[in-house]
Amino acid sequence: MKRREFITLLGGAAAMWPLGARAQPSGGWRRVGVLMAGLTEKDPQGQLRISAFRRELQNLGWAEGRNVEVIERWPGDSAERLRAAAVELAALKLDVIFAGNEAAALALQQATSSLAIVFAQVGDPVAAGLAASLARPGGNATGFANYEYGIGAKWAELMQELAPQTTRIGVIYDTANTAQRYVPAIEGALSPDIRVLSLPVRSRSELEQAIERMAGEPNGALIVLAGPLAVAHRDLIIIWAVKHRLPLIYPYPYYTAAGGLISYGPDQLDQYRLAASYVDRVLKGEKPADLPVQFPTKYILAINLKTAKALGLTVPDALLARADEVIE
Repeated sequence: MKRREFITLLGGAAAMWPLGARAQPSGGWRRVGVLMAGLTEKDPQGQLRISAFRRELQNLGWAEGRNVEVIERWPGDSAERLRAAAVELAALKLDVIFAGNEAAALALQQATSSLAIVFAQVGDPVAAGLAASLARPGGNATGFANYEYGIGAKWAELMQELAPQTTRIGVIYDTANTAQRYVPAIEGALSPDIRVLSLPVRSRSELEQAIERMAGEPNGALIVLAGPLAVAHRDLIIIWAVKHRLPLIYPYPYYTAAGGLISYGPDQLDQYRLAASYVDRVLKGEKPADLPVQFPTKYILAINLKTAKALGLTVPDALLARADEVIE
């Protein structure tokens, strides 16, 4: 297993803030809220992410039971429960709230305009209305974006390389976030004879229908973008894709580890650790308005050879050589 680091080209994106001294924070007991959308508390992926966040807080001097209380809410993939959880957290006397993804950040933004919010895994914070600009967010929210739109071209190129017979690509995105903005980059990187179908989904049933629709397309393939539904139903997505013999590319390596074909995207746990560093800075007096939104610096390309074989695909040697993770 190999790991490579890719540096984004956006100005300032790669400049990680120094974590600073590890001294004991001052100012007494503090309260940090956490809102996780698309995941349940028992989900292994959820536990990996929140553990990374908590460990980094502890590394920065915030020890639960001594100087900080962390209050979590896990509404799963229910939009109604997500809104209710956001309102509940906003009503508590918290010093800052961490939003685990874009859907959580948007729900919190609707619930409060004054409480400090630090987010991770947001597609486009400016387009979503979470920040006035990347350099100076200007409001009560800041954090870490998923990736810039150009990654859509990378997904398209990978699909053409792995499944060159593809003539139709369905792009599934959750309407709870701004993932559809990656579609133009995907279209621009494809051969003219490949058609792109946008497939917005709002529920598990619509997700299944979208995959079945692509199964009826000649030489179809799928790109699934990030969102609460894609996270909550990732195992079903993998099963449905293999059942219909659809090549499918995902944004995160845990899909590939669970049986998905191929994934390319940022190291999520790294984003949660970095988000903890921003929570630390807010707790020490800095304002979200003054902390620039940052992009990932670590990206992972993962390929599942067993799934490729099940789909009748031969992975090119050149693609295998570039992979950070190969699952056999």
